[in-house]
Amino acid sequence: MMQLTAWPVLLPLVGGFLVLFARFGGLRLQRSLNLLIVLGLIFLSIEMVKVSMTGVHQVYLSGNWIAPFGIVFVLDKLSAMMVLITSILALGSLWYAIATKIDEKGSHFHVLFQLQLFGLNGAFMTGDLFNLFVFFEVMLLASYGLLLHGSGRLRTKAGLHYVVINMIGATLFLFAVGALYGAVGTLNIADMAAKIAVAPPENQGLIAAAGLLLLIVFGVKAAMFPLYLWLPAAYANTSAPVAALFAIMTKVGIYSIVRAHGTIFGETAGDLAFFWTPWVLGLGLLTLALAALGVMAARGLREQVAYLVLASVATLLVGVGLNSPEALGATFYYLIHSTLVAGGMFLLADVIARGRGPMNDKFTSAPIMPNAVLVGSMFMFGAVAMTGMPPLSGFFGKVLILGAALDHAWLFTIYGVVLVAGLMTIVAMARSGSLLFYRTQPCNELPGEPVNKSAFVAVVGLLAASPLLVIFGNPVSNFTELVALQQFDSISYIEAVLTTPAIERVKP
Repeated sequence: MMQLTAWPVLLPLVGGFLVLFARFGGLRLQRSLNLLIVLGLIFLSIEMVKVSMTGVHQVYLSGNWIAPFGIVFVLDKLSAMMVLITSILALGSLWYAIATKIDEKGSHFHVLFQLQLFGLNGAFMTGDLFNLFVFFEVMLLASYGLLLHGSGRLRTKAGLHYVVINMIGATLFLFAVGALYGAVGTLNIADMAAKIAVAPPENQGLIAAAGLLLLIVFGVKAAMFPLYLWLPAAYANTSAPVAALFAIMTKVGIYSIVRAHGTIFGETAGDLAFFWTPWVLGLGLLTLALAALGVMAARGLREQVAYLVLASVATLLVGVGLNSPEALGATFYYLIHSTLVAGGMFLLADVIARGRGPMNDKFTSAPIMPNAVLVGSMFMFGAVAMTGMPPLSGFFGKVLILGAALDHAWLFTIYGVVLVAGLMTIVAMARSGSLLFYRTQPCNELPGEPVNKSAFVAVVGLLAASPLLVIFGNPVSNFTELVALQQFDSISYIEAVLTTPAIERVKP
């Protein structure tokens, strides 16, 4: 079981080197290897979910050094769920890239793809705060290359903004980690939580300030107000499969808040317990209001989908800020929905842009696109899912989060912002569908490309997550509730990490 904990990190790392050397065998070999590795990650993550259901934290001690002296990887329900979501999203993104030959437009696409998965899975599995910083940097370095894949002026401009804001975030991360290390003398998340619980009162101000600084860093990753301005341009101007894969990137920030702050400043933190939740809730509501305005003001479909991703992130922040097992379970349900459906919508936006020819995805009248009925039906389906309308999973996710807010002091503010923002996104998406599929120009010639049937499989596959989350809503919501309950039980996490013994060597 310990080895199972390390494999989600090792597999894409080794896979990246294999794909790099496979360049000598041609692009077809790289594609095959990449697909096999991603499929392997899916099967591996399914097994991880099965193992996590025992409720026991599986801890892997790198180099056989016990915590807190060595780097640890921890397998629990939350990390297993995040790796599984990432693997499924990666398969859809990679399939679309291969089917549309987007991977041919630049060098090292498949290598960077594997390194991106290495950084993502490492961030989800690590139990060390500095190691989390390292995996952030690996993930971001790979994302820089993927973001610029295929080149272009707007892509380069958006990439520059993306690089600058994340470099600032990395610098703040080091400041926060340094302050916490100076206050408690450790970087292991579990050990840090144990030492903060007994920290002297004179150190609590420094610890709280470092915790808020760390929240800002994770807010950059999650695109939380006022640190979200990099996201719309970056997601709207990169290639479709990269944007689809990036749907998980903001969730890394959400995960880091839940894992790091939820453990370090959780129930064991005394006077600092959950001091960060009002900040997350308030900034989440602000982010949601501004994201809804962005959806309304978007000039193209890809930009609009990017703002919808921002709105989903804000909804997740609201769920985390409510600070209860019920709210967190609902948040995880909505996280699964929003990640996979957003990935599908980015791919669908590319299908629409190709079909409209020179008009691309802009909200202007154009001749009717090829296969308009099929594509338009899929757009309507995705719009219903993304805006949280019944009967798809976005509706049930929001209902669960709002239900968990019934006893909260900010009840009316939460309901007002969430419901008004939801109405604004519904109106915006209805207008977009009308412009793209109904207000068309008469033209006998088809202006754009017909639907690539092989690529469309990836769109359908990712968007199918929404009805599946409804059909299997009871077992999925039960699972996410168990994930939330385990996350709130920070004492079990701390004990598991700090009491796992090193493996004794058998003498010959």
